[in-house]
Amino acid sequence: MVNKRIERLIQQLENDQIDLIAINAGRNLAYFSGLHFHESERPAVLLVGKGKAPAFIFPEFEHEKVADAAFDIAPFAYTEDPSTWGDAFKKALRYFNKHQSMIGVEPTAFRFLEINLLQRASTEIQITSAAHIFNALRTVKDAEEINSIRQAIQIAETALESTIPFIEVGITEQEIANQLVINLLRNGSEPELPFAPIIASGPNSANPHAIPGCRKLREGDLIVIDWGARKNGYISDITRTFALGNVDDKLMTIYEIVKEANHAARKIISSNFISEKIDFAARNIIQKEGYGNFFIHRTGHGIGLEAHEEPYISAGNSTKIISGMTFTIEPGIYLPGKGGVRIEDDVVASNDNLITLTSLNRELRVL
Repeated sequence: MVNKRIERLIQQLENDQIDLIAINAGRNLAYFSGLHFHESERPAVLLVGKGKAPAFIFPEFEHEKVADAAFDIAPFAYTEDPSTWGDAFKKALRYFNKHQSMIGVEPTAFRFLEINLLQRASTEIQITSAAHIFNALRTVKDAEEINSIRQAIQIAETALESTIPFIEVGITEQEIANQLVINLLRNGSEPELPFAPIIASGPNSANPHAIPGCRKLREGDLIVIDWGARKNGYISDITRTFALGNVDDKLMTIYEIVKEANHAARKIISSNFISEKIDFAARNIIQKEGYGNFFIHRTGHGIGLEAHEEPYISAGNSTKIISGMTFTIEPGIYLPGKGGVRIEDDVVASNDNLITLTSLNRELRVL
């Protein structure tokens, strides 16, 4: 699998003006090389170019990890002395004979640390975005990747069901978040969760990305829970909204509107699938009910190795949706000072429709 991904990456270079791709520690490094390095103060950079095995610049104490790589690699190790780092970068560029080259990087991940070392290694290189290359290769998931996402969903759903009995009047948002994290790990999630769970109660639920705090749950609250798990590196991202006892009629109304918007977007059928059509399917429902100004974010985003990646399901985005793309559908309505509702599902595109991967009930559950 790794060899095929490297080959596809090199094929993309054949059709581009970019000479080398530089990938630093993180999700893309794991995806293309199978090497798992966390971002740290020590650089780890894979250089991929045409005609030669990839070069890898890394700390020498990681030699055993690199020796186990599943493909041919040209190693360029450096010591703990930072003054040796630049030499490793120079040697790697010399290996490719690319002192005058265009180097493509992931614009949201490649740091000043790595850019500075490359530019000091050769003043004649240029750094450019290779986002289009990474997106072309990672956006469409194969069967194995989709299966990992399904497993991450199952873990997340089971963990939530184990957490629900813990939710009651008087408990804090932070306590619920802690219990949910414990249950995610107990049910098989990898320790590095896709994101910290969001638990937002009462008026806090009107903040889409609220941070769980010390607020104690009260009778009549809506509770937005946004959480996910990770399996084989791939993530799930789900949101459900609950009621704690009887809630205000207006909150009940917006819940039903959001549920309808979620359904409309998930059930869209189109022979010309583009992102903005899915967004419109959800947004149109909410706008017709008079709450368009309170749906304040896009309808969804891609999921895979990262919690937010292409494709983005938003107004004005003409990205074509093709089979194998995995993303969220998550309309919401947020009434400041009162409360909010979001219902989020994970889907995969298949021919001219969407297959919903999540299975949790979307009816309002009263706790």
